[in-house]
Amino acid sequence: MASALTASLVRAPFTTSKGEAGPKPCLQAQRVGLFPSSVWMRTAGPSNVQLKASQRRGSAVFAQEGTTETAQAGPVTDSTFKDLVLSSSVPVLVDFWAPWCGPCRMIAPLIDEIAVEYGDKVKAYKLNTDESPGVATEYGIRSIPTVMIFKNGEKMDTVIGAVPKTTLVQTLEKYLD
Repeated sequence: MASALTASLVRAPFTTSKGEAGPKPCLQAQRVGLFPSSVWMRTAGPSNVQLKASQRRGSAVFAQEGTTETAQAGPVTDSTFKDLVLSSSVPVLVDFWAPWCGPCRMIAPLIDEIAVEYGDKVKAYKLNTDESPGVATEYGIRSIPTVMIFKNGEKMDTVIGAVPKTTLVQTLEKYLD
């Protein structure tokens, strides 16, 4: 599931405190985390390597302890909801979120972690309520983030708000065969 990776990510040329040229860029990445003390970066391209930045100085980001993920929560829309969620042969976790919602961004990495950890036992999807309001309205979503568990085409459980990963896992575990 995961392999260790050590790399230096550099956004722009810089010099060290001794006036020497700094390391050359080795990966192209974008910031996907929320807090500077715990910055997560994902590389572009097919490898989908995630890197946790350990230090930030100037224009450089030094990263270590990367993992290669094989699956993450995918997007679902009003038009794909029936096929991806309701017709699934395994339990499905759906995260109802919006890009402007801070708590939604806090639990997004947890949803991805659950998708990776459970692999083929569970499918995980994220539904942007701004882009796909139909399903959100149908299921009475009034607060986000809301996470729903579906099994055999039926809504089984709902978790509202930014909750710890353990809460999501305990709720999900009830519906695994």
